[in-house]
Amino acid sequence: MKHDPAAYAAADMAHVWHHLVQHQALAGKGPMIVVEGEGLKLRDINGKEYLDATSGGVWCVNVGYGRERIAKAVYEQLRAMPYYAATAGNIPYIEFARKLVSHMPGLSRVYLSNSGSEANEKAYKMIRALAHISGNTTKKKILFRARDYHGTTLGALSSTGQAERKEWFGPFVPGFVEFPHACCYRCAFGKTYPGCDLDCVKAVDRIIREEGPETVGGLIVEPITAGGGVIPPVAEYYTELAAVCRNHGVLLIMDEVVCGMGRTGTMLGYQHYGVTPDIVTMAKGVASAYMPISVTVTTEDLFTSFLHDPGDKLAYFRDISTYGGCAAGCSAALENMAIIEEENLLDNVRAMGDYLLAGLKELGKLPYVGDVRGKGLLCGVELVEDKASRKPLPEGKVIQVVGEMAANGVLVGRTNRSLPGHNNIINIAPAYVVTRDDIDVILRALRAAMTKVLG
Repeated sequence: MKHDPAAYAAADMAHVWHHLVQHQALAGKGPMIVVEGEGLKLRDINGKEYLDATSGGVWCVNVGYGRERIAKAVYEQLRAMPYYAATAGNIPYIEFARKLVSHMPGLSRVYLSNSGSEANEKAYKMIRALAHISGNTTKKKILFRARDYHGTTLGALSSTGQAERKEWFGPFVPGFVEFPHACCYRCAFGKTYPGCDLDCVKAVDRIIREEGPETVGGLIVEPITAGGGVIPPVAEYYTELAAVCRNHGVLLIMDEVVCGMGRTGTMLGYQHYGVTPDIVTMAKGVASAYMPISVTVTTEDLFTSFLHDPGDKLAYFRDISTYGGCAAGCSAALENMAIIEEENLLDNVRAMGDYLLAGLKELGKLPYVGDVRGKGLLCGVELVEDKASRKPLPEGKVIQVVGEMAANGVLVGRTNRSLPGHNNIINIAPAYVVTRDDIDVILRALRAAMTKVLG
């Protein structure tokens, strides 16, 4: 189908309110309008092609564009039965839940909703309701980590460790407490691993004691901090953190909205670290964004805590998500998992992730590359003014580098007005079908853009 670029640009500027965009910056040129994609290739309304190294801009089109089998599965389910509230069961939901937990030993119950923010809100509500059911009505506080992101709703934003994301949106929901990040390159304690004695974990124990263990019900982390700078913790971080949680009766929540469904080379990001959380939330990669769907997955122990005499009118999880009843979302998720398994995409994520990280570390020899980090196909490049001082490159310069790459047909992401003074990380997270040739294109484009903008 032919589209009139000028007419659509005008209509967009007249009626559309874009996400995360200052519309004044679009004046006179309008936004990019995308019309079709195949694999990693994306085409805009003017016919310009891009290699998308962002999996849809926000790390979610994980199996690539143009997956006809997902579209057909969605169509067939919509035709048969599009929706009934999740107070009832439906076949795709049952099959999806069974399949999902087969990849998650130690967890067994799947609660559906619509977005990552909503999935995390469900986890918080479970913890606060559990405080009443258990008789310890003060155990409601939830700890969160600096630099981690957990969503846009007020509860999820209250638990987000990114100050610029939160600016102007307060007052925030009480009962959320921040603890230090786990970025070794910018250690909050001025130490160097492994001689740091994991002070970032010891701080969590101290904070729980200061708040009062009888008041802290949960702790939420991204297994690998994503938008806050692509930060994989050191190997023993999570075993130590989980031990702190157990010692104080605190439930551990893993926010797998970015990492879940294979992004890091295992089906779940936490599976790199030898821990089993009490609650896991997922969204973006669950159906590779072909349909909106999110999940909050729990242990059987947590689920059974809500089983009581039906005569007790309040002692169950009194919550609903309207679009959790959209059966086609589960159909898309089932096909997504089948593609990952049948095409051995986790193997490709690991192999291509290693190749990408090696190429980025080669770029790390450049004077303005301070740190390169990542796991699987989730990689970050932290740009600095000079290596010695580690002074972050101004965000405006990072924007120029990303813009230069886009002008040359390669789309990458960046920290976007999230961390005051530290929005200096370029994010690279291509779809799981990426090839060595694709990665070579990304690396060449990044080197050329940095050389042009930074000298």
